[in-house]
Amino acid sequence: MKELFTTGEVADICKVSQQTIIRCFDAGRLEGFRVPGSKFRRIPRQNLIKFMRENDIPLGNLESGRRKILIVDDDVEIIELIVDVLVRDGRFETKTASSGYEAGISTQQFRPDLILLDYMLPDINGNVVCQTIRKNPDFADIKIIIVSGVIKRDEIDQLLKSGAEDFIKKPFDITELTGKIAAVLQMK
Repeated sequence: MKELFTTGEVADICKVSQQTIIRCFDAGRLEGFRVPGSKFRRIPRQNLIKFMRENDIPLGNLESGRRKILIVDDDVEIIELIVDVLVRDGRFETKTASSGYEAGISTQQFRPDLILLDYMLPDINGNVVCQTIRKNPDFADIKIIIVSGVIKRDEIDQLLKSGAEDFIKKPFDITELTGKIAAVLQMK
């Protein structure tokens, strides 16, 4: 269960703009702390719950307990298979994207806990996506697992250096996939 939230994550949970959350934080109505040496704010779970109760914001989005997975692949059949497996598992909420561009927009809006990222997308490769996500401090907590059928060992090593937590080769075993997701997200 997530214990620390960014202002963007709190905005998504509360269904308001990030600027509204920043104003509440700066005015002292939402308690948290600034990350030392930066302008970034973090809100502990108990402070978020208190804020939501004080402002009559339903706790449903916070308490679902499901982890958010963004599936990025240009193969519709792979996307459908992964979505089906993860939804049936019951521990995950999913969103999909079929290009690097869509992945960028979805990452900003959906704020996934983990991205299952196809290495070879029509508009960009997984290496660039990993590096782009890792450069943004708001996405520091997002985990990335690369999924690909055509990749060499040195490319896998480069992806791991670029910020991916793990790699899974297509075709993959469903149990292996959910096991890697759970391991990367440190789920029981």
